[in-house]
Amino acid sequence: MASGTSRDVLGKGLRVLGRAIREQPRIFAIAVTGSVLFGLMVIASAYVVGGVVGKVVVPAVARGSVANGTLALAAVALFGISVLRVVGIFGRRLGAGYMQYALQATYRRRVTRRYLDLPLSWHHRNATGTLLSNANSDVEAAWYPIAPLPFAVGTLVMLVGAVVTLFLTDWALALVGLAVFPGLFALNVVYSRRMAPRQARAQRLRAEVSGIAHESFDGALVVKTMGREAQETDRFAARAGALRDALIAVGRLRGVFDPMLETLPSLGTLTVLVVGVIRLRQGAIDVTELVSVAFLFTVLAFPVRAIGWVLAELPRSVAGWERVRRVLDATGDMPYGEVTLDPATPASATLAFHDVHFGYEPAEAHLPGTEVLGEVTFTVPPGKTVALVGPTGAGKSTIASLALRLVDPRTGTVTLDGVDVRELTAASLAANVALVAQVPFVFDDTVRANITLDRPGIGDEEVWAALRLAEADGFVAALPDGLDTMVGERGTSLSGGQRQRLTLARALAGRPRLLVLDDATSAVDPRVEAAILAGLRAPTGGTAPASILVVAYRRATIALADEVIYVEQGRVVARGTHAELLATVPGYADLVTAYEQAEQEREQPHPYEVAPPLTSGLEVEVDR
Repeated sequence: MASGTSRDVLGKGLRVLGRAIREQPRIFAIAVTGSVLFGLMVIASAYVVGGVVGKVVVPAVARGSVANGTLALAAVALFGISVLRVVGIFGRRLGAGYMQYALQATYRRRVTRRYLDLPLSWHHRNATGTLLSNANSDVEAAWYPIAPLPFAVGTLVMLVGAVVTLFLTDWALALVGLAVFPGLFALNVVYSRRMAPRQARAQRLRAEVSGIAHESFDGALVVKTMGREAQETDRFAARAGALRDALIAVGRLRGVFDPMLETLPSLGTLTVLVVGVIRLRQGAIDVTELVSVAFLFTVLAFPVRAIGWVLAELPRSVAGWERVRRVLDATGDMPYGEVTLDPATPASATLAFHDVHFGYEPAEAHLPGTEVLGEVTFTVPPGKTVALVGPTGAGKSTIASLALRLVDPRTGTVTLDGVDVRELTAASLAANVALVAQVPFVFDDTVRANITLDRPGIGDEEVWAALRLAEADGFVAALPDGLDTMVGERGTSLSGGQRQRLTLARALAGRPRLLVLDDATSAVDPRVEAAILAGLRAPTGGTAPASILVVAYRRATIALADEVIYVEQGRVVARGTHAELLATVPGYADLVTAYEQAEQEREQPHPYEVAPPLTSGLEVEVDR
């Protein structure tokens, strides 16, 4: 694999550069124009310097005096060339810098947009750390050669001009140039081929290090409570050490080739001087031409390195681009339709599942998929509450995801008011359906911002109304700055129950017609939970309440539902009221009873948390 990469890295790299040029043609043209201007002025300066030495300095030494007019003319020529060189440098650097950063910004947006378009099943197969690396270091690496690219293109023009002027000056000196310049290019090609596998490995290890770091930080609670700090440190150190070794391998190769790339132009200059002296003695050239050619080789040494910089960064660019392209070319889009539900429809929606089958895609393409749901059919009538109940792994959360169209069924349909959710626009679906997930997510922002999410039409009055429905207005009012209180990253300043109520208020603030609760009140006191569900079921402002699909565990929550759907192994095995299922379905009765017993055990204090009762007078006296 590495061998193949090293052989075609130049072609792949040039295609990446071609894409960059096609995306930013005007800026690239400005940068190249500046670089070409700089290159032409380098050639011009060599011949002006040669002319000054041959026409001014040598005659002045011979005469013992300097002609002021000639000296002034030489100074003006050198000053004018210097000014044009500065203009060329400014245009080249400004254009190249703008082009590089513009491409990085563009592709960061494209990668992020692609992340949001891809389904959850794709995200489940890719580590978060890797995705962060794709959007950050991989995008940077892909466009890293853009900075020296205009300089390199201008240098190629300069090299062509230099070879032409060398042939016009003297064929023997031109042959020296023809030997040196291709030698530099060949050396750079060998360098880039050997660098390719090393840069690819380093780029891959960057993603792995980022992934381990993100996982450790995200799971800090587990790491600390389980005493795994040392093991996580060792795991991170192992990958960081591998990255260190990979980067050292990159640096070692640069250490071998950089001196060679620096030495070759110097050897060319030395060869020019030797050959030039011989040609001078033969009368083939004069002092002016010899000085011009020698000076030209001297000043060309640095610009020619620009070609080496581009070629040296191509392996890293190819490695970064292939990782970015893997995201951009990822399949599994869930295109939205063009149907919009009538805003004048009732306040509650009808959700219906019709013979739905669903299975998650395997992590590897050659492995078979696993069916999670089969023949799921049920309806959530308008304004009613339907509870999904079943053992762990029965498919309840998957049903909730299908209701929100986070995933699509393999076969069958999920409809909202009779319309297949796949036919709805994204805006219409978001306006009509809201999810409150089992694990609440809170942004590092104010309470107000977390609830409104910058959605239009949600002012403070709507925010407080949503907080009241979520039984969250009391604790929010008690916060230091009320709605303007910063809640910290992931809501670290709030308790688990407070975060759940805040995310519930966020969903309610948008006035959804269908509310999906995926065990969304598990961290809330049962009495508060009952008040929340009762409030959601009650009509508000003269309108019917929203339809509710709730994944439930607590008996009190289940009992409030108009209908209970009992699910086992991805199949709907029973439906009816809580009382009906309790009396007729043994599996359901056993499960709900087990839930209730577990809840009671959690609510009872442990023996060591309660002081032993005083049972004797002696103990009373001693206590006194």
